[in-house]
Amino acid sequence: MKNYSINKIPSQVQSELAGRFKKFRKSKKIAQSELANKSGVSLGSIKRFEQTGQISLESLLKLAHLFDRLEDFNSIFKIDADLKEIEKLFKL
Repeated sequence: MKNYSINKIPSQVQSELAGRFKKFRKSKKIAQSELANKSGVSLGSIKRFEQTGQISLESLLKLAHLFDRLEDFNSIFKIDADLKEIEKLFKL
């Protein structure tokens, strides 16, 4: 069954993230085996991530840290200050 929603589903996000990561890794000219050695993430986990998008959060954070991209995760689940002010208006 096809998803015709405007919003992405988790599997789509996984797939896109895996594709972007693979392109990013290749642009840095780093082999999967070298990445595994440097990051502490198993080669199998890296291969699975790039093929299916499946990876543990801990391993993903290790890879992001290796590429100095850990800051990219700071906005996830962050409550926007402006949003909190708007929510206060509805509670009055």
